[in-house]
Amino acid sequence: MPIPRLLAPRLREALRDTPAVLIHGPRQSGKTTLARIVGEPMGYRYLSFDDTGILAAARRDPAGFVSDLAPRTILDEVQRVPEIFPALKAAIDTRRTAGKYILTGSANVLLIPRLTESLAGRMGILRLHPLAQSEIEGRQPRFIDALFSGRFKTRIGERLGRDLLERIVAGGYPAALVRRSAPRRAAWYRDYIETQIQRDVRDLSRIHSLDALPKLLMAAASHTGTLINVADLAAPMEMTRQTIHDYVTLLERVFLLERLPAWHANRLTRLVKRPKLHIGDTGIACALLGIDAQALSRDGALLGRLLETFVLQELRRQAAVRPSPINFFHFRDRDDFEVDIVLERDLSSVAGIEVKAAASVNEGDFRGLRKLRSIAGKRSMTGIVLYDGAATIPYGDGLFAVPIRSLWEAP
Repeated sequence: MPIPRLLAPRLREALRDTPAVLIHGPRQSGKTTLARIVGEPMGYRYLSFDDTGILAAARRDPAGFVSDLAPRTILDEVQRVPEIFPALKAAIDTRRTAGKYILTGSANVLLIPRLTESLAGRMGILRLHPLAQSEIEGRQPRFIDALFSGRFKTRIGERLGRDLLERIVAGGYPAALVRRSAPRRAAWYRDYIETQIQRDVRDLSRIHSLDALPKLLMAAASHTGTLINVADLAAPMEMTRQTIHDYVTLLERVFLLERLPAWHANRLTRLVKRPKLHIGDTGIACALLGIDAQALSRDGALLGRLLETFVLQELRRQAAVRPSPINFFHFRDRDDFEVDIVLERDLSSVAGIEVKAAASVNEGDFRGLRKLRSIAGKRSMTGIVLYDGAATIPYGDGLFAVPIRSLWEAP
């Protein structure tokens, strides 16, 4: 039985007033399942461009293919047929009714010019990530609301300990999580990366060195949560900096990597503006690096980086189902004051999160958050240290120490 997705209500809502709705995100994140669970009871017919016959027909005669579609249709993996977008536009403009098409894409099709030009103003866009911990636990996420309101109740619970390590290693892909053992999940992730590179990456780019991409992805996994240094990534593979930059961009387009930009205010001149590099899922990272929970427990530096990525991805997955956007950044200045994750809800609200794998917190852990507060100006700000401890503790002036499990449990 598929795990209910938090994005389902937003998809149903969008279909009531928008001609086409795009669900995009990585392969195997659950896009097809979500589209069919929501769409088929409403009378949608399902077609996939992974079917070679359907793919060939759409490429051969896009206009004819679209004219023969059922009044309500799910079109899966549309990034494989960019030729179809003008025909979809024409069909929508001929009879503009809500909920004509549910589209899914395993590449960031928003970067395909033909799509953005053809369906602008005609398409709702929803991002589906791999499973959030709140979805795995069957809980409604409330952490972001608590974060921006600054409402964290003082309480004592239990630390996660070994369970946290296992969650990091397991990742969030549904097909991996149904496998009962960690080695079988890791095997799934390795096969997944090979399939992604041989399939979607080859579709998106005619690069010749496909064998370099797993090496780059492995390097990114070991450096996740750090400032991007293209020279360091390029040196072991004897590639130019421009080639590495292009490859990172390509891996971003299939949601395997992401760049987290630096937060800054215009009046500040001493901020480090380089983005951080994060891998899209910690399960992928651990499988590429060949580490399990036991090995992760012995490498404190790597655990810290992967935990930061784990927290970022959980926050992104929760934010994606909210009706209003949340923007994500990191903060660092040239005096080495830093905050791992900065969330911005609007021009008046900002929140900072520092991530620690330790079971205790001290005043020094709030150093970067206090600096961020001092330069946030008139914006309201909450700052928290997320740690693997048991107690939620106020530290004054909108600052809190909060157990990591509060991300998906009642904060």
